Amino acid sequence: MMFVGFLGCYGAIQESQCLLGTFFTCLVILFACEVAAGIWGFVNKDQIAKDVKQFYDQAFQQALMADSDSSNGKAVVKTFHETLDCCGPDTAIGALPVLWREDLCPKALQKVLNLSCHKKIDELFSGKLYLIGIAAIVVAVIMIFEMILSMVLCCGIRNSSVY
Repeated sequence: MMFVGFLGCYGAIQESQCLLGTFFTCLVILFACEVAAGIWGFVNKDQIAKDVKQFYDQAFQQALMADSDSSNGKAVVKTFHETLDCCGPDTAIGALPVLWREDLCPKALQKVLNLSCHKKIDELFSGKLYLIGIAAIVVAVIMIFEMILSMVLCCGIRNSSVY
């Protein structure tokens, strides 16, 4: 992304049609990839949710087995818990003693022990999918404006008189 931004900025400063054309081409490729990824993500949202839950379960197992606070598993699990306001999976692991909850769950959630992260992940991918769609549309509109403006600038450079 920095390279693409550099092409656009440096091409505009130097008034280079070649760099602006390359910038435009890169934007078109990125736009196509984002649209394809968005369509693929929407079609496979159930599989993605399943994979995220599986990743959470693996991180949770690693966090339970870890001795130190610097464990990657604990950091991942704490991030899940704080972001989704949940506490533990809904499998048999969740039936373990409250000991792990004091270490891994946010203080506010320690009193409410029935908030399953699996349910919260499902809610995220089903109930809040429209927010992801809105963000994708905003990014797409910005990229379309970038493409239009880069072509306007490129054509303006071509049509300008040499000084």
